[in-house]
Amino acid sequence: MTRRTVHLAVYDTYADWETGHTTAHLSRAGFTVRTVGATTDPVITMGGLRILPDLALAELRPEDSTLLILTGADLWDSGDALAPFARTARDFLDAGVPVAAICGATAGLAREGLLDDRTHTSAVSFYLAATGYGGGERYVDADAVTDGDLITAGPTEPVAFAREVFARLGVYEGAKLDAWYRLFHDSDARAYEVLQG
Repeated sequence: MTRRTVHLAVYDTYADWETGHTTAHLSRAGFTVRTVGATTDPVITMGGLRILPDLALAELRPEDSTLLILTGADLWDSGDALAPFARTARDFLDAGVPVAAICGATAGLAREGLLDDRTHTSAVSFYLAATGYGGGERYVDADAVTDGDLITAGPTEPVAFAREVFARLGVYEGAKLDAWYRLFHDSDARAYEVLQG
């Protein structure tokens, strides 16, 4: 495995649509995307798709990864089943490996204490406040936020989430990053020419 491997966490009720832009464009840019489940047993996404994880969470090591992506899922708000993924995110951040969390995964990170000292966003501030976390003053009402190795986004912002991942990993930069965002977020056809240049 190389450091150009991105790990995508998958679990039952995983929100399919939140990472499509991210994983598709990372793959096109030469990254390998591997799925990580609690086990290697199949999971069923929110959209009813069956995914067979490439590896189990216990096998995942930060030194084998470029990025860990955590998506939203109903399970983030219905118990502690996904808490091991948040603990793994702590291991990644402690090792200096980026973590990108969208939607309900931000609540999981809040419960783990990972948002207490980092600027972040989510669906709305009171969603995270309900976790009892200590980072309310660091909450930003924005589409997506990057603070060092941590990227966060709300559930309605998969394109902004992808933009932050691409910027953090150097997939697109400057005018190309802006053009990618304008094309996929704003349907600005003029941006296509910049991307092809």
